[in-house]
Amino acid sequence: MKVEHNIRDTSHHAANSKKGKPAKQQKAKPKAQPEASSSSSAAAADNTSADILPLTHQQRLLSSFASAFQPVLASPAFATILQEVKAALYARDFDAAFTSAKAESLDAYAARWSPTRSLAYAVVMLGIAEHLEGLEVQVKKAEDEAGAQPTTTNPKTQIKKEIKILSIGGGAAELAALAAYLSQQPPYLKGTITLLDAAPWNPVVSKLHAALTVPPPVSRYANEAQATAAALVEPAARLSSSFAQLDALAMTREELSNTLGGTDPVLVTLLFTLNELYTAAGIGKTTAFLLNLTATVPLGSLLLVVDSPGSYSEAAVGKESKKYPMQWLMDHTLVNKPEKDGVFPGCRWEKVESNDSVWFRLADSLNYPISLENMRYQMHLYRATKP
Repeated sequence: MKVEHNIRDTSHHAANSKKGKPAKQQKAKPKAQPEASSSSSAAAADNTSADILPLTHQQRLLSSFASAFQPVLASPAFATILQEVKAALYARDFDAAFTSAKAESLDAYAARWSPTRSLAYAVVMLGIAEHLEGLEVQVKKAEDEAGAQPTTTNPKTQIKKEIKILSIGGGAAELAALAAYLSQQPPYLKGTITLLDAAPWNPVVSKLHAALTVPPPVSRYANEAQATAAALVEPAARLSSSFAQLDALAMTREELSNTLGGTDPVLVTLLFTLNELYTAAGIGKTTAFLLNLTATVPLGSLLLVVDSPGSYSEAAVGKESKKYPMQWLMDHTLVNKPEKDGVFPGCRWEKVESNDSVWFRLADSLNYPISLENMRYQMHLYRATKP
């Protein structure tokens, strides 16, 4: 039986973790409070992760990752693959790291870095649940009947409402975060997510989706709790996902509008994506994309941006390469959007939540095949309002 590492409260870099030796089982440390923010405080910053997402559900999420990516996690080449991915990321060669990467490299990335991010994203989503409730729409009758289980007699368990998400640059972490969010919502709520990225994440998404909606395999050595372990999302019809391999910056307004689909409000996410766009594609193309989104997003929609905090998220402008914080560039484009000839003004963005620096800390009691680290992030939530 494989011995799993306890998740450690380690430094930011995985290179500091020892390989091959399982960490000792430890009691959970006292709950750590996230850093204070100079901005308006988001709900996710005021609570520990266990207060928002129970540890049992956090473990189910991690177990889903372990099950979906067991082959690469158990591969003797896992460490080598990770080093290659890390080298590409360090060089900011996102094409080598993602777009043109081998399938095993994408699996390794998802298995290594997506678990922590997905838990952090889930905590963020649960922290803004009162805003997300405003995005819920009634499902059509045909969808309701298709989503209900044949043996269902209790109306409370029938799918009646739906929340839709468009995740730009999204993949495994965003999908798992939605699953964790749904696990804390009434059983009549369904989540539908469209993941859009230039890299070929579809196989990764498919494997993880299955693991999130199917109870984990039971070992003959399992105790009673493990033997009765449930899937993170039940029934499976409550979670719907699709992946589109597209370059968001190359999409026309019509294409973006079609992807957003209809007039119902949606949640649009840019999770550890916007700074990457600014860095790799430049401020001009990224600003044009944000303006296209502004012109096409349905009124009432929400835009959630999560990224690295502080100096980790800066973009250079002009010949002198003067650096500007991502948050400043984002607000300049969205909140203080100038009128320009030929640019349809679209909606106005209202900032409803903001936090410059939040820590997500993993509990010692959680288990995963490899060591993971805590993470720090900034988050900003905007609502599309009338011009």
